[in-house]
Amino acid sequence: MKNLQVGIIGGAGYTAGELIRLLLNHSKTTINFVYSTSNAGNKLYKVHQDLIGETELSFSSEINKEIDVLFLCLGHGNSTAFLEKNTFSKHTSIIDLSNDFRLTADKNFDGKEFVYGLPELNKEAIVNAKYIANPGCFATALQLAILPLAANSLLTNDVHINAVTGATGAGTSLSATTHFTWRDNNFSHYKAFNHQHLGEINQTVHQLQANFNSEINFMPNRGDFSRGIFATTYTKFEGTLEEAKKIYKAYYKEAAFTVVSDDSIFLKQVVNTNKCIIQLEKHGNKLLITSTIDNLLKGASGQAIQNMNLMFGFEETEGLQLKATYF
Repeated sequence: MKNLQVGIIGGAGYTAGELIRLLLNHSKTTINFVYSTSNAGNKLYKVHQDLIGETELSFSSEINKEIDVLFLCLGHGNSTAFLEKNTFSKHTSIIDLSNDFRLTADKNFDGKEFVYGLPELNKEAIVNAKYIANPGCFATALQLAILPLAANSLLTNDVHINAVTGATGAGTSLSATTHFTWRDNNFSHYKAFNHQHLGEINQTVHQLQANFNSEINFMPNRGDFSRGIFATTYTKFEGTLEEAKKIYKAYYKEAAFTVVSDDSIFLKQVVNTNKCIIQLEKHGNKLLITSTIDNLLKGASGQAIQNMNLMFGFEETEGLQLKATYF
């Protein structure tokens, strides 16, 4: 089988940079083009400087509409606008990394039905899909923390979440809260209780547990590190810790990248990997679930590659055997 011909739209951001790195080291793919109007003609490594010595490819101002896979690495709302102006071959699969098609109300677009691409939730549907809406980074970490409870109808009370993300979660465009002088040695919350990823999370919970009628309270925070998400979630749970561990380990038994740890976990275990690591503790009648991911990999580009692998019948881990930046 020939390598998949892959195109990337919006090639200058952090997500695209990680996607390019992964695709260059994937044995089943060839990058056909990386489209960027602002960088057309420039070598990829002039923008993604970690790619120096890895590739001589340049950004393109032209699009090949006959490719096998298209990755959309555009800002939220821009994928819809792009697909309204550009059509691709009927055999072209599309994986969108924005939030344009994640919700049920938005999943049908111009005859295309987008499947929500969380493998631990929708693996069978992803295998048979042609169009994928890749989950958000916070949404991935937080859903993986509560999927086993929802799948067993055990979410019977409010869920409380506190999570912190690295600076790369804000993208490459500078703002008042992304400058080094603001971010360094600093900490803050934002979008308290109304983060855009709550829509995905609530949708998934109701998919698994239709009678869920409690609140999911989410406090997102900005950390003073570059990448990763570290989340703590708690809710009432009447069972024992051993029972909770049994439920979680059974749910993730076949998961390629989600691991339940018996020991305390920390961010450096997942940075530069496609893993999600989960740890459970019981405090009185509350179950504390800690989950951690790399926001650019399991929270974005790595999960997109994982979805592509499932769609095309490759090993789920192909191109994603990555070592954590542990020291």
